[in-house]
Amino acid sequence: MFQTLARGCAAGAAGTTALNAVTYADMALRGRPTSSAPQDVVDRITTDTGHPVPGTGDLRDNRLSGLGALSGIAVGVVAGAAVALVHRAGARVPVRLGGPVTGVLVMAATDLPIARTGVSDPRTWSAKDWLSDVVPHVVYGLVTYGIVSATDHRG
Repeated sequence: MFQTLARGCAAGAAGTTALNAVTYADMALRGRPTSSAPQDVVDRITTDTGHPVPGTGDLRDNRLSGLGALSGIAVGVVAGAAVALVHRAGARVPVRLGGPVTGVLVMAATDLPIARTGVSDPRTWSAKDWLSDVVPHVVYGLVTYGIVSATDHRG
């Protein structure tokens, strides 16, 4: 079980790295700014639960930025572990199917808090906005699911 979780976490970390690389390449190519959604979600959740991030001005903004990035990494790594556990339990499909499904599920896990906290309304996103969200998440899924599948020594 430990090896399964470790492989899943490593696969999720690799998928997260791939997602970030695709996102930063898109930003570099199109000149688009970084999204503030991760730190905005952290800000809303911590404030709404009575534990706001301390500090003011740049100090607080920098903390929120770091916490937003760390929350994305955590989602990616935990999702990788979940994929590995599901795979170990016998749910095995080809990477061409399991990868995109994994990516879409992780995208939902990150977009739902954005919508639920009111940070953004995905119903109002443009086609470019959706493409900027879908493509990196599908890459995440392909890398994560591909690694989980490739490292499964149980057949």
